[in-house]
Amino acid sequence: MTKKILLAVTGFDETLWQAEIERMAPDLEVVTKITDDAADVEYAIVWKQRPNILSALPNLKVIFSAGAGVDHIFKDHTLPDAPIVRVVADDLTNRMSEYIIWQALDHLRQGARYRKQQADHVWLEDKAQPAADAVTVGIMGIGALGMDAAIKLKMIGFHVVGWSRNPKTNSEIETFSGTDGLHDMLSQTDILVCLLPLTDETRSIIDAQLLSKLKRNGPLGGPVLVNAGRGGLQSEADILAALNDGSLSAASLDVFEQEPLAGDSPLWSHPRVTVTPHAAAASNPLALIPHILIQIAAYERGGTLENLVDRKAGY
Repeated sequence: MTKKILLAVTGFDETLWQAEIERMAPDLEVVTKITDDAADVEYAIVWKQRPNILSALPNLKVIFSAGAGVDHIFKDHTLPDAPIVRVVADDLTNRMSEYIIWQALDHLRQGARYRKQQADHVWLEDKAQPAADAVTVGIMGIGALGMDAAIKLKMIGFHVVGWSRNPKTNSEIETFSGTDGLHDMLSQTDILVCLLPLTDETRSIIDAQLLSKLKRNGPLGGPVLVNAGRGGLQSEADILAALNDGSLSAASLDVFEQEPLAGDSPLWSHPRVTVTPHAAAASNPLALIPHILIQIAAYERGGTLENLVDRKAGY
């Protein structure tokens, strides 16, 4: 009997994902709705799936997230007891690193200032530019995405440090962990990059208290925030307050508490905020589906799953 896989990817082009799965794995039958065939569905690829859809699958073996995050899956409180797998793919990792490098370099080389000068037709021959090695980038979340960005930023010349909940060792990047370690990292950070997963412990972690611990009087004139993780990690009211009182010099935000970002949000027009529409690392089915299919094939042969989610930790 042909194995069936549920595709429930809200916000993505479902037809493109379905066509690619069918092209790469003709032995799999893709279903996008559950009718009387629920018992035949053994795998599911989801993104912001409808509540209760997975609990209707009695023989579900594995749940795959269509992106790097998995907090969207846990919003369904009727999840069946099936393994959950995060997608880790070079394409997704590279896209995220590109975004982080782009924003770090833009802040380093005063991109916002020069864009304003161009708009105002102002020519100022100010050659003062800090070097990358004078700037410390601190990355909250040293997983696959964070470590790749850290190593690439270091290659450009930035001084890079990282923080995670649990200790990690890496010969290339200095890392911190725990509450004390977070304070130590923040105190030396000029550009704070947040790539943490969204859990009960990390929700609204980017608040006034955290921002107040960032390095002051650095080469950029003040600390900078780059959040490309999850919108739930940040308090936008606190970020705006820090920008307005000068304790935060700039922010690049790709994610928001509510998405799409409301048209009347002051973030849109703030002169020191860069807004991008959750586009830092879009999931490309051409790149991600092969990784999912390889995992399914290995699991069918009795192999183990990679990048399993710890349900207790939430990522």
